[in-house]
Amino acid sequence: KGFSVAKSRLRQGGIEGVDDVVRTLALGVLQASRPRPLFVACESPDVASFALACGAEVITSRAHGLNEAVAHAYRRLSGQFEHLLIAHGDIRDPRGLGDYHPRDGVTVITDARRSGTNVLALPTDLDFTFHFGHESAAAHQREAQRLGIDVHMDYESPWRFDVDEPRDLSA
Repeated sequence: KGFSVAKSRLRQGGIEGVDDVVRTLALGVLQASRPRPLFVACESPDVASFALACGAEVITSRAHGLNEAVAHAYRRLSGQFEHLLIAHGDIRDPRGLGDYHPRDGVTVITDARRSGTNVLALPTDLDFTFHFGHESAAAHQREAQRLGIDVHMDYESPWRFDVDEPRDLSA
């Protein structure tokens, strides 16, 4: 999504300067993900410009929604890398993402509510179907199990805190 339409719950909650909040969060995730190669999957020209200015490569698609965009990027990068770390751009404190070494198999780092997926680490040779959205953590766990891949659920990561609701900004 473009910065001007992202985080509708923050906008509906009366938070001012949401565009700046979203940019600041995304910048933090990109900076914390170094020294890893950085890729941003998006369809928005303003997000693409932002990502390029931050030193990331942009993967654009005509996808309809996050899951299609991530699947497109996953397929595109599978020939270049053995594993990918997919991190959402709204993690409140993303420090250490660039140094993180997940276990073998699929690792699902949930949100604080233990229902969403904030970070997903997985090998690139899978026929993995992404399920970001409502109850994505359990859906990603079931997907790894369907494929017969070891899955590790992390409910206590410092990356479990994301910003979706106005209360997330004050926590």
